[in-house]
Amino acid sequence: MQVGIDKIGFFTSNYFLDMVDLANARGEDPDKYLIGIGQKKQAVIPPTQDVVTMAANAADKILTDDDKASIDMVIFGTETGVDNSKSAAIYVQSLLGISSSARSFEIKQACYGGTAGVQMAADHIATHPESKVLVLAADIARYGIGTPGEVTQGGGAVAMLLSANPQILILDDQSAFHSENIMDFWRPFYQREAIVDGHYSTNIYIDFFNKTFKDYCEKYQRQLSDFSALIYHLPFTKMGLKALRTVIDDGQHSAKLLKEFDYSKQYNALVGNLYTGSLYLSLLSLLANSVDLQVGDRIGLFSYGSGAQGEFYSGTVSDGMKSSLLAAHMDDLLDDRIRLSVPEYEEMYANGLPMMGGDVTFNFADDSSRFVLFGRKADQLVYKDQKG
Repeated sequence: MQVGIDKIGFFTSNYFLDMVDLANARGEDPDKYLIGIGQKKQAVIPPTQDVVTMAANAADKILTDDDKASIDMVIFGTETGVDNSKSAAIYVQSLLGISSSARSFEIKQACYGGTAGVQMAADHIATHPESKVLVLAADIARYGIGTPGEVTQGGGAVAMLLSANPQILILDDQSAFHSENIMDFWRPFYQREAIVDGHYSTNIYIDFFNKTFKDYCEKYQRQLSDFSALIYHLPFTKMGLKALRTVIDDGQHSAKLLKEFDYSKQYNALVGNLYTGSLYLSLLSLLANSVDLQVGDRIGLFSYGSGAQGEFYSGTVSDGMKSSLLAAHMDDLLDDRIRLSVPEYEEMYANGLPMMGGDVTFNFADDSSRFVLFGRKADQLVYKDQKG
């Protein structure tokens, strides 16, 4: 039986910051951001959106009523949880009208949470072929105004429906993983912004990629030429390129892998860092933009979560994958965004739910998304369905 990703959807806010504007405001050469980091634009998340609403909006674009009736598990990978106890998945399950008979829970391990969800979903479907599992990967990346990590902020959500006989990506049931207790990135309970050692984290990322890729190839007797594309978790697009360069040479196949990587980074360069969703936005970008991928082509996926967990696994392109449909949805979403000035971005960044509690009501007149965060009342988050 084949198991894998049957549908995939994406959502981010309708605001963005241009990296040239940010570079000029910070007194930097724009090429440092555009070329050195590899980012062009960055999603800016308004107070009326959080990981719950973004995940619900992403899933709403792909799920039918029949899908919702068949889903018996909702898995939410995030490191931007909305509560220290209650999972974001429970809120999304309710907002979307998914059956209350479904299991619903949250996974946290930095940027790896979405992949943990994918692997758990695949195992579940292998033993329950009639099941469908909704895997959500949503985050808001924050490092602070004027910090070195500011250029690698962003936010958004990827929703994936996993099932038997998938229409997009058939998983190989082959993976290799590596974990160590490493302090390259973390976010204490008492602050919204992450703490990161950027150079150290990049080195660990590349090291984990090489370990897991080598282990995978040894376990399953594969080599670089078996892959039509290698895609990566992309907190910034240059990071994945650095990892790819460690396993390629000057040959023709390596040139193909570089070309496919360019396709896989296009959306990430326009949205920024999604943490748990970054690898899967890269997958969506590859599938939507590549002109050479064929049915049956094998894609290698490297997932990394600081702290640290790495996994390399693979899948093959299904005959039901329609790149034009994926591209049309993404083009509509990314083209219809509002460019913020740096002061406007800074003001939006500063807004949000107060860390110390208290009732808040947000003005969502400018947010046309179906699901929005209305505010907080009596220490309870209040979400609204604007079509309900």
